[in-house]
Amino acid sequence: MKKIVALFGLLLVLVLMTSCTFEKKELGTEDNPVKLFFVPSVEAKTLADKSKVVKRLLEELTPYKFEVRIPESYIAVVEAFGAKRVDIAALNTFGYILAHEKFKAEALLTVVRYGSSTYRSTILARSDGKIKKLEDLVGKTIAYVDPASTSGYLLPLKELREKKIETGKHVFAMTHDAVVSMIYKGRVDAGAAFYSPPAAGEIQDARRLVKTQYPDVEDKIKILHLTSDIPNEPVVFRKDMPEKMKKDIVEAFMKLIEMPEGKDAVSKLFGITELKKSTDADYDSVRTMIKTLGTSAANLIENAKKKK
Repeated sequence: MKKIVALFGLLLVLVLMTSCTFEKKELGTEDNPVKLFFVPSVEAKTLADKSKVVKRLLEELTPYKFEVRIPESYIAVVEAFGAKRVDIAALNTFGYILAHEKFKAEALLTVVRYGSSTYRSTILARSDGKIKKLEDLVGKTIAYVDPASTSGYLLPLKELREKKIETGKHVFAMTHDAVVSMIYKGRVDAGAAFYSPPAAGEIQDARRLVKTQYPDVEDKIKILHLTSDIPNEPVVFRKDMPEKMKKDIVEAFMKLIEMPEGKDAVSKLFGITELKKSTDADYDSVRTMIKTLGTSAANLIENAKKKK
């Protein structure tokens, strides 16, 4: 009996030791850093280099440790919120609506570009092609960015439907620069991507992303149509993060954007010039737009995948 009791005691000690070993460390520590996701929007090297700068500055401005990850797509980020594999993400507008709808993620910051906290989508086409007006897209092949991209899919889709323009086959290029490249190479008839107005005499729409590769892109690809405005993309936080941590990191981002090194990093990553504090209510107009396309954000994603 004594041996059995002793064995039971030993097993109990081992169980307690094991549970202590696997106990979740406090968020923001070296063993459990705040996980910050940047969705691919520029070429990989720029994304890797500048995201490291953002990580370092956030660690200097807060008492927390950070880990930067680059997921495959907007949808991967949304699902990561559900699995608690991400704490903060620079997410696109529609991706945020989906993340809030499914997992109550919170938009606490909105990006600002050249003084504007809203943006538009553009439909692009070859300047030397037969497409002269939006109605010429009937039956034509069009490239979109991603099923969860607001400017690269949902907003242009809404306007095409409103005008009763039925395009032909569509493809998802997964990035804005890839859409522009497909149009430039003649692989599609047209494409949809983000639009920002010119600044300092330079284009700021999606064509700027490939200007190094295609210096004549501004001449070769024209803007066929500009859509209505919607709120810029937010910086999104997992709902059940500690409130003090959220506040600290929001304030750190606000300081970071004022620092020359920080401003350069986020500008290179996302074309951001400022940040402003925001709330979920700022994105109600996007929800109204979604209602004109489908019953919910999740259903729109599923429908887009079926038509792919």
